[in-house]
Amino acid sequence: MTSILVVDDNKETVRAMRVYLERDGFEVFSAADGNSALHVIQREQPDLVVLDLMLPDINGMEITRALRRDQRLRHIPIIMLTARVEDEDRISGLEIGADDYITKPFNPREVVARVRSVLRRSRGDEVDRALSYEGLRLDPSRRQLMLNGQVIDLTRIEFDLMNALMSSPEHVFTRGELIETALNYDYEGMERSLDTHIKNLRRKIEADPKSPQYIQTVYSIGYRLGGK
Repeated sequence: MTSILVVDDNKETVRAMRVYLERDGFEVFSAADGNSALHVIQREQPDLVVLDLMLPDINGMEITRALRRDQRLRHIPIIMLTARVEDEDRISGLEIGADDYITKPFNPREVVARVRSVLRRSRGDEVDRALSYEGLRLDPSRRQLMLNGQVIDLTRIEFDLMNALMSSPEHVFTRGELIETALNYDYEGMERSLDTHIKNLRRKIEADPKSPQYIQTVYSIGYRLGGK
């Protein structure tokens, strides 16, 4: 059974999510603070974490950073849950490795839909054929990107974006196409989040991120891999 850890200090929020997630066939663990959450994650290694940003002790950002630093746990997808709605908060969460972001108040059915969407992305439905382009090699079966023989450490969303771009080099993808193909979910603010992921990718694969060789911006449209 796929297991979900819900981390929130609001008992009603946890109760509502537990009801809907269990009804949809998930096993649900819960924690009301950051320290408890880290213990549960170490013990149970859940398939996904729904993580409140504002917790009594360790906040959601620090928990996310801790998981992404841990080789055993870094693969676990994280959906951040918060009452804060500023774009900067959403982008900061995505930059440090969160896979999705939901603001309160929310419909529990939306949480279930987001959970299923992120799990599909994390498990990967892509064909296992390796893709290559001018020093880049992407292996979907291992979910690994290499640049000139060097493994590049990517978040789950960054990998899915590279998979989409490398599947059609020099094809111009609109922002909407990349959101649908790689992020697999559309919500308010996603276009700016997409730009943040592209910025992070350029930092990792470009010799000069301000003058990219690989991920080109096509102004007013979107992005492409290579081309002039």
